[in-house]
Amino acid sequence: MTVAKILTLDDLARRLEATRRAGLKIVHCHGCFDLMHIGHIRHLQAARAMGDLLVATVTADAHVARGEGRPAFTEVLRAEALAALVCVDLVAISPWPTAVEAIRLLRPDFYVKGQVCEEPARRSTGLRQEIATVRELGGNVRFTHETLFSSTALLNAHFRVPGDRPSA
Repeated sequence: MTVAKILTLDDLARRLEATRRAGLKIVHCHGCFDLMHIGHIRHLQAARAMGDLLVATVTADAHVARGEGRPAFTEVLRAEALAALVCVDLVAISPWPTAVEAIRLLRPDFYVKGQVCEEPARRSTGLRQEIATVRELGGNVRFTHETLFSSTALLNAHFRVPGDRPSA
């Protein structure tokens, strides 16, 4: 079942057309999701509660800018981890450096980020573009307020083994 939840972005966009026609609210979360932890899970659960269908997009390996040896897990494994969660309905890997193009394709009702992104001064250029795109398409941006953890800090503190990267 997990693999059946992973689609190409084009297939996901087509699937969402029927969802939209049915009047259901589409929620979209995007990120690296390199080391799945309780902060991610609670964020995704809270996001799912905001609508009828939660789609998650994963940053492709080529665009993960988290330092040497990252991502720790391949895009395929990260997509599988997301798809394994009950609260996540569908998953796709985004081949672009930001979620802007995925947002254009998926046209979510709600684009959801964590509370760290709520403060405008802490937003990257890419996130500012994503927020502008969501609003341009008539969607809303929302923020969850869940337990904060950093995959980067956790990996660096507990799991770093030079040259060790699980593959799909």
